[in-house]
Amino acid sequence: MPALLTLLAILLMPVLEIFVIVQLVGVIGGWWTLAALLATTALGGWIVRREGLRAWGVLQEAVQRGTPPEKELSGTAMVLAGGMLLVAPGFVSDVIGLLFVLPFTRPLVRRLLTAYGARRLRQAEARGSLFPPGAGGAQGGFSPYGAARGGAAQEEPTGRVVQGEVVHEDDDRPTGK
Repeated sequence: MPALLTLLAILLMPVLEIFVIVQLVGVIGGWWTLAALLATTALGGWIVRREGLRAWGVLQEAVQRGTPPEKELSGTAMVLAGGMLLVAPGFVSDVIGLLFVLPFTRPLVRRLLTAYGARRLRQAEARGSLFPPGAGGAQGGFSPYGAARGGAAQEEPTGRVVQGEVVHEDDDRPTGK
């Protein structure tokens, strides 16, 4: 179900953006709407540059201190995602992008995304699989063993698994050319 909702959101987003633009053209006119689109794109580029440089500096400081840069990495990822939304033409994507980029809204969005991710992880643990139902194992979906030459998924190996590594003793082995 979440995959279907994501697909629907991706397909409907351009329709929503065009609807908002057409409505704005009806209210303020075509040239002012174009000016607003260009202004939000320029503002978005400026904010992304400023916040991206700041986030990069904070990330570098965390690495130099030797602390795990978890919060810094998520902040940088959010700035980049928000920047892509801001540069894309449209007002709905600009509003969502601003939520990701602005320093006073980013913690709230981070908490919401973290809660969503934790909920999805709990659901996956309850199912016993990280993949949604019907996407894994014996149903012909994902398998850690890949697909056989004929295209069918290979069966899981049975028996004891012995860990090891391949060691080539000479460098003059044939390269297969």
